[in-house]
Amino acid sequence: MGTPREVELKLDCGAADLAELARHPLLAVEEPTEAEFLSATYYDTADRALHRKGMTLRVRRHGERHVQTVKAASSAAGLFDRSEWEWAVDGPTPDLSLLEDTPVPDVLGSASSPDLAAVVTTIIERTTRAVGHGRSRISATLDQGRVETPVGDAPIWELELELVEGDPADLFLLAQSLAETVPLRLGVLSKSERGFRILNDTLRRPSKAGAVKLDVDASAATAFRAVAVACLTQLRLNEDVFLKTRDPEGLHQIRVALRRLRSAFTLFKPILAADPAATHLRQEIKRVTEPFGHARNLDVFLSETLADEMARRPDEAGLDDLRLRLEAERDRAYGTVFSILDSQAWRSLILDVSAWIETGPWRGDAEREGVSARDHAEAMLDKARRRIRKRGRHLQRLDAEARHEVRIEAKKLRYGAEFFASLYGEKKAQKRHKAFVSALSDLQDHLGALNDLATAHSVLASLASGTGEAAEGDGRALFAAGLTAADGEARTNDLLKAAGQAHEALLDVKPFWR
Repeated sequence: MGTPREVELKLDCGAADLAELARHPLLAVEEPTEAEFLSATYYDTADRALHRKGMTLRVRRHGERHVQTVKAASSAAGLFDRSEWEWAVDGPTPDLSLLEDTPVPDVLGSASSPDLAAVVTTIIERTTRAVGHGRSRISATLDQGRVETPVGDAPIWELELELVEGDPADLFLLAQSLAETVPLRLGVLSKSERGFRILNDTLRRPSKAGAVKLDVDASAATAFRAVAVACLTQLRLNEDVFLKTRDPEGLHQIRVALRRLRSAFTLFKPILAADPAATHLRQEIKRVTEPFGHARNLDVFLSETLADEMARRPDEAGLDDLRLRLEAERDRAYGTVFSILDSQAWRSLILDVSAWIETGPWRGDAEREGVSARDHAEAMLDKARRRIRKRGRHLQRLDAEARHEVRIEAKKLRYGAEFFASLYGEKKAQKRHKAFVSALSDLQDHLGALNDLATAHSVLASLASGTGEAAEGDGRALFAAGLTAADGEARTNDLLKAAGQAHEALLDVKPFWR
């Protein structure tokens, strides 16, 4: 008998949205079930051994009953497909004798201390409806409540669509229909993960990309799904943070996640070629998020370029005028970003991308090809390295646009090196990987500094050309803009020389995938 599995789609919303969902015709049933109140306690070791392995062990109270559940790791952005084990137990503490056929004993055996303790608690009011959609039977669960930890709490409002029988694609079809009238966002955090992020003080902080873990015998199709899901997860985590805090780093990490996702479409293009939706979705993501770049450029100019100039010329009053005008421009740019992220079109696009990753036609085509992830990685990394070699030739003579193309290729190669790193776990390969990424990072740093200078020229040119409110400012701001541009230009030759040397050094490093 196979391991029981749970297939569910998580969707985040607000308290009022949950009430509207309860009245939605697509979730209507003849005899609604009574709301039930559930409390669950999650257990782990002192060194969080289970959490580090992506596993949870909880005991949930249902009235007078207690149910113990183990859930295995799942790389998920919205759709959670994971192994699950459940047993009735006598009380609120775990019964370790029931865990023999799960991965838990092995994890506890490797922990610094195998003793379990309660670490996270959830208190939920739950309403469940059995509904049909397409050819599937679906359990729609409306949860509201909170997650509690010793260091803080967080509210929970979410809809879970669990597949009882049928096709996972119907989960997305139902979600997309509901999202036409209710602002639903793709969910990427389980209830317990919210609690652990509170404990780690990361729930409301921007998140960098996590490592992508691939089995060495994985197929290219499996690798693409894992990579794309990781990108969507990073996107959604930072989207929530940015909408709540306006933290510029949150916007930066949103853009990183989007670039990584678009790079994944490029790096896996051979296995996606037969599905036209791949090209459409990639282009749509780029089109919709184009305004994000302007907001980020203003962030970089204000926090780095202008901040350095103000430190270099503390007595130049016009720099403060320049700062005020560009901060106003940034506020307008942020307003555009927020309007996009708050739109129904954006939320639906992310659901469309997730649905395509999980259930799109590309999966059947790619799996039939049977290409291994490692063979695919070697071909794609070789190709990306050749592009860097060709486009970066005579780097010091290239104009800003051509250097930017080299920078884009360097980013794709860097992302590919990160995506495929776990396929090369041998000690020698790991050492080469570290040296390769270090050399690539050095090139990226110099090209990035050159790109910042080019971007600064564009930002400052808008003042002098009469674009936007900043052009209406007095001469002090324009004079300060000229000084800033001139001081930046003085660094160009040194940066070009360093970038050329970094390009040569990268090509001298042995590829870790060979």
